[in-house]
Amino acid sequence: MTFTAQIPYNVQRIFLKRDSRTAYSSGRRAVAKNETHCGRYARSRIPVDGKTSDMAFDATLRAAAPYQLSRNRSGLAVSIKPNDIREKVREKKTGSTIVFIVDSSGSMGANQRMIAAKEAILSLLLDAYQKRDRIAMVAFRGSEAQVLLPPTDSVELGKKCLETLPTGGKTPLSDGLLKGYILLTHELRMNDKTRALIVVVSDGRANVSITHGVNAFNEALTICDEIHTAGIQSVIVDTEAGLIRIGKMREISDRLHGKYYPMDHIRAETVASIVRSSLE
Repeated sequence: MTFTAQIPYNVQRIFLKRDSRTAYSSGRRAVAKNETHCGRYARSRIPVDGKTSDMAFDATLRAAAPYQLSRNRSGLAVSIKPNDIREKVREKKTGSTIVFIVDSSGSMGANQRMIAAKEAILSLLLDAYQKRDRIAMVAFRGSEAQVLLPPTDSVELGKKCLETLPTGGKTPLSDGLLKGYILLTHELRMNDKTRALIVVVSDGRANVSITHGVNAFNEALTICDEIHTAGIQSVIVDTEAGLIRIGKMREISDRLHGKYYPMDHIRAETVASIVRSSLE
């Protein structure tokens, strides 16, 4: 079956953690160091070789101020020595690559969970478009996962993939996680300055493994360990519903060291506040 999203959630904002790496590409979301003269002046530092073309005058004056009485200023208002020099450390917003790993198995059809999931993802796509992020989408159902959308900056392509995404079949969660991980690592090899984030939307009821004879859920946990080791941030949206819940996505979240939210929590507080607080 194919479920159509109704009204998207309020456009939510994803705040990624500050990046210590140097940024060379532009964007509007994550903050990273920038070695050019562009970007916001964030703080000062002592130049590595004592020379700089981007002097932080305020910090330089503060460094020199305590020694003015003991220095021969020779008519100068302020005597500045080479060891007083400070340079600016600038920051600028960088773009991110967000991979949506979406469960489209048969269990997602219960209680119209797929409609709610599509609405949540649509709001994420709108935010990604506004922040100039690249987005990708992996869906898993039946016996394997498929890359529906390679990394792109087109929200229209993402929306079209959502609209035509069918629901039904088994749950190959581990293959979905693996394909999403491979997609992101390829992006990082192409551009190691981009920020990487996965958003996993599932109920966690894995029942298809990549390797024959291996427990499907344990296999998924092993892949989660690899994703976390690679330093990839994650947001987990648990679509499990009903009175009896097995809590598999909570385990997935723990292994990914990501931010976990159940779907009913998101619908109660809106996607905007949930994801904002999870990534600040």
